[in-house]
Amino acid sequence: MIKLYSFGSSFGVMDPSPFVVKVDTFLRMSGLPYDVIPDFHNIKKSPKGKLPFIEDDGNKIADSSFIIDYLIKKYDLSLDAFLTTEQKALSYLLTKSIDENLYWCLVYSRWIADDTWPLISNTFFSKLPWPLKLFLPALIRKGVKKNLHGQGIGRHSKSEILEITKQSFSALSAMLAEQSYFFGDKPCSFDATVYASLCEFISVDYDNDFNRLAKKYDNLVRFCQRIEHTYY
Repeated sequence: MIKLYSFGSSFGVMDPSPFVVKVDTFLRMSGLPYDVIPDFHNIKKSPKGKLPFIEDDGNKIADSSFIIDYLIKKYDLSLDAFLTTEQKALSYLLTKSIDENLYWCLVYSRWIADDTWPLISNTFFSKLPWPLKLFLPALIRKGVKKNLHGQGIGRHSKSEILEITKQSFSALSAMLAEQSYFFGDKPCSFDATVYASLCEFISVDYDNDFNRLAKKYDNLVRFCQRIEHTYY
């Protein structure tokens, strides 16, 4: 049995990490049997020090993209078989855009934006023993801010990051148009990738400027609802 190691459900979605949700949604779409092992401390067991990772037949595979590639090859999955060569290439490049650009906008919206930080701090650190809860949340937030600055997103103002986020939402909305899924009437692994990021803005149970922006795109909201109705 495949085991998917995650953080655990938060904010009304199956995991606060879009990378965990990506693998979970892909597994649901593929029909492969699996168990989810939710625990924040799973990160200490990960081969790369990040979640998700899976265990399968004694193998540990980390990184959502490598996990999906591994599952497709090992189990001869046909989820993407209907895609053309050009669509597969486009899917790859757009996945990198979502994972390496939109993701960091999500991180900013949670960890740096002042209106959401109190919720994040309470969700992840409220059970810390005293005196750790007095200084550790601020210390971790400072580290996230440093990472965002190094990546580049953190060098922008909030309004500029909202604009970058808007451009991603607008592009995805234009690409989806009135289709059920991004490449037609059948889902593929790219749909799992898009849903995983969008649900962290659209399906979560809190509001901020970034989430309200996402919900303005009716077709993206319907897309998330379609995935959730079909697979969750």
